[in-house]
Amino acid sequence: MNVHFIALGGSAMHNLALAMHKKGYNVTGSDDEIAEPSYSRLKNAGILPNAIGWFPEKLNANIDAVILGMHARKDNPELMEAQRLGLKIFSYPEYIYEQTKNKTRVVVGGSHGKTTITAMILHVLNYFDIKCDFMVGAQLKGFDTMVQLTHDAPIAVIEGDEYLSSPVDPRPKFHLYMPDIAILSGIAWDHINVFPTFENYKEQFEIYCNLISQGGTLIYSCDDQAVNQIAAHTRSDINRLPYSVPAHRIEQGTTVLLHKNRNVKLKIFGIHNLLNLNAARLACNQLNIADEQFYEAIQFFEGAAKRLEKVYENKEAVFYKDFAHSPSKLKATIAAVKSQYPDRKLTACIELHTFSSLNQTFLNEYKDSMIDADVAVVYYNLKTLQHKKLQEISIQQVINAFGNSGNLHVFTETDEMIMFLKQTFTTPHNLLMMSSGTFNGLDLSSLAKTIFLD
Repeated sequence: MNVHFIALGGSAMHNLALAMHKKGYNVTGSDDEIAEPSYSRLKNAGILPNAIGWFPEKLNANIDAVILGMHARKDNPELMEAQRLGLKIFSYPEYIYEQTKNKTRVVVGGSHGKTTITAMILHVLNYFDIKCDFMVGAQLKGFDTMVQLTHDAPIAVIEGDEYLSSPVDPRPKFHLYMPDIAILSGIAWDHINVFPTFENYKEQFEIYCNLISQGGTLIYSCDDQAVNQIAAHTRSDINRLPYSVPAHRIEQGTTVLLHKNRNVKLKIFGIHNLLNLNAARLACNQLNIADEQFYEAIQFFEGAAKRLEKVYENKEAVFYKDFAHSPSKLKATIAAVKSQYPDRKLTACIELHTFSSLNQTFLNEYKDSMIDADVAVVYYNLKTLQHKKLQEISIQQVINAFGNSGNLHVFTETDEMIMFLKQTFTTPHNLLMMSSGTFNGLDLSSLAKTIFLD
């Protein structure tokens, strides 16, 4: 099979390319920019393009499939040539489905927790050496790539993102996976640039649930009102399995699950992660993994990359980084750290980086999302607003939107934020940095050395 990738260098696309190369396919591709770690990984696999740019001459009748990434435009010269030649063109999610359509597909959907739930399921399957294909939105410990597609694995575990499929396909990605077992973790409005109202956003999850195969299963968070409404109106042939927070306690900074007569110590913490764990448990049950087996494996799960990932720790302080960026994720992550360390002060920092978070209308959704932090810091880069062609927002607008009284500090310059953190940080004290970006290229390990002077 000859497969060509248009916009090869993206995080998801290059992982899919590596998976197809590993499967034995002949992989080619192009992009106008390929950054690290994509560059080195593609080079090591021998599938890095000889030159950066778009080359329509790479397309010919021998190409069996063209995979189009979101980074490409509708007028991309390679796309136009593929269309002219009448080649089969797939979006990223379409091709994932094409490769897994004869397998039992577990799809993890929801506004939050998708990556972690997917990672938990994969961790348990891997623990028991159960073969599976997968696609997950973060690099996981013990896995070489974020995508694996094989000839013989009977199961596919897929993180179901609700964002658009490709420049020429406006359908949400998770509408294309056709789950046999679907998870719905929660619904909190996001992607305002694509879904202008909450009702429009919610509708995408209704469609997702009704795409479950005949006789399939919906695993859903019964603590979420919007999810409950959707679950109540799914087809009658769909098996519905609700989940909530499992019984637990916190002992000296460690969360312990209470299961029958057994105490299961976890490496993760927070109510949101306990919800994620229960969703993963029910999915594993559907894959013939009993609760006892699940708990045996899950006690060793350390979390996905950038999901409450520990940057630094000493006896009086812990520094975490997290991918949280939407209001619901922000609130849940802050609450998790505060409940795990109730006797420590918490400084929580969020970078407004996404289209939604930098939108003047959506900004008001952040009201009271950082209220549990002792010190709340909001950072945004004015250049990011310009790059995304969004209206400028003022520091006062951010203060008014978040609503924290007296403990909110807003910065648009990285150096000023670092200086503030250094001057105000006294132990015992925890630090939480949250972003889907990089705080303008800030090295968090260096920041730890600047703030925590052992």
